[in-house]
Amino acid sequence: MRHHVHVRKLSRTTAHRLAMYRNLVTSLFEHEQVETTDAKAKEVRRLADRMITLGKRGDLHARRRAMRVIRSRDVAAKVFGELAERFRSRAGGYTRVLKTRHRVGDAAPMSLVALVGAGEGGEAAPARVAPRKRGAAKAAAPEAAAKPAKAAKKAGGRKTAAKKTEGGKAGAAKAARGKAAGASKSGPKAKARPTRPKAK
Repeated sequence: MRHHVHVRKLSRTTAHRLAMYRNLVTSLFEHEQVETTDAKAKEVRRLADRMITLGKRGDLHARRRAMRVIRSRDVAAKVFGELAERFRSRAGGYTRVLKTRHRVGDAAPMSLVALVGAGEGGEAAPARVAPRKRGAAKAAAPEAAAKPAKAAKKAGGRKTAAKKTEGGKAGAAKAARGKAAGASKSGPKAKARPTRPKAK
């Protein structure tokens, strides 16, 4: 039984798990959103909220504690500067977890971890992907059936147009041959055709 167990081991050793959390938190603060599995997202959310709380404190000890988790000095400066000012009046809940899809391959449930004010700075706010409904496929079926009929009509129209153009080209070629023959007969330098002797 798992009484009083508040962490997810995620089938990893302690060192591997902590290194993965550090990487995910750093990427989250750098890009302000990151997609990962649902279990990892819920663990990263706790750690990211703690880092922003340290950023709001802003003293030397808080910086040293944050640098134990955040891997980049530039990202740490962003946490203690821009993000601390953004969430100054907020008492908590700096991140949100949005369920997105099931991963192709192992069907793992995926989630998007994003900072709450990510859409206010000119960036696109992460949108939740709507689940596919059963009736949507049936409603889309008549439209899909109508599309081939339209395509066939268009193709038929193209074929008739092609036939017309071919007929027009053939007629033009015949007329050109006739003109050339007439010019050769009526021209001053036209050569006389040799006549065959009549059979007796």
